[in-house]
Amino acid sequence: MPSVYVDLGERSYEVRVENGLLARAGDAIRSAGLAGKAAIITDETVGSFHAAALTEALTAEGFTPTLHTIPAGEASKSMSQVEALCSSLAAAGHDRRSFVIALGGGVVGDLAGFVAAVFYRGIPFVQIPTTIVAQVDSSVGGKTGVNLPEGKNLLGAFHQPRLVIVDPEVLSTLPGREYREGFAEVIKHAAIRDGAMLAEIAALDPATRDVPAALISRNIAIKARIVEADEHETKGLRALLNLGHTIGHGIEAAVPYGEMLHGEAISLGLRAALYLSEKHAGLSPEASQEIIALLEKFQLPLVLDPAISDARVLEKLSRDKKFEAGQIRFVLLRSPGDAYVSDQVTPEDLAEAVAYLRR
Repeated sequence: MPSVYVDLGERSYEVRVENGLLARAGDAIRSAGLAGKAAIITDETVGSFHAAALTEALTAEGFTPTLHTIPAGEASKSMSQVEALCSSLAAAGHDRRSFVIALGGGVVGDLAGFVAAVFYRGIPFVQIPTTIVAQVDSSVGGKTGVNLPEGKNLLGAFHQPRLVIVDPEVLSTLPGREYREGFAEVIKHAAIRDGAMLAEIAALDPATRDVPAALISRNIAIKARIVEADEHETKGLRALLNLGHTIGHGIEAAVPYGEMLHGEAISLGLRAALYLSEKHAGLSPEASQEIIALLEKFQLPLVLDPAISDARVLEKLSRDKKFEAGQIRFVLLRSPGDAYVSDQVTPEDLAEAVAYLRR
């Protein structure tokens, strides 16, 4: 199965993509040069499915794992949970020679990665993503963090993993809604860098859990190449990964955390971005509709809930990290596979796009 190498000099690492790899995680981690005690951070849901298998795989390779479980859901991405986890690691005897394993979706990965970044001023960590969103996107690139009431991911650190273990077979345990939401990020990757992938996504059957390892690797490679070129998002290139995320994050933050899944909010943000791309970037309505049809195929929302006010969304997105000195940096599409960061989108455009989501 195809793996992806993320070339970041001394912070380089491999993303291994292989069916059944979870059962051999101990060997993979040992091969990556890690030793010492392992702190598995997972949530209650994922842990019930996969923690025992991971613990067995680690123990078989001579590791001494401890398990640290958090409540499932976006609300766990908080500084209070970071403090609780760090205290739990310290109580379990972990120190600077230990390493963290994030076993779960994007919430677990972001939170566990941040714990690894601050515990003893930084210890290694391994990502074992268990959702589509995490496998194709959030487990790669080194962004870790937690939320504030004012917005998503406003506290965090860049802390690259030492290894990412992707086992497509774990997707079989996902509920349907959590499975489908991940395809918002897959569709986003195709839209920004690989227009030909849209046809491959269209050929998938959402009713099955058969996601080709090659398709997962292709998504990871898109993100890896962008991260290599702009690791800390200082050159503008990494911002391309934010297609659909400016308004999407505003919508996600406008409701209680966890009420709307990340991919569902991004689906709405993508529709808004397509609308503004037609207006400002010359994206054809036909190309826009091709992407919309894929979001519909995976039953992702395209119309904003009337209970979420425009004012609330706009207030939340104004606090987003994608604004620099008040300047809006908004990702637009010229055509599928051709994205760019524009400074031409105005606050009035954003309000118009949010209102468009009512239709």
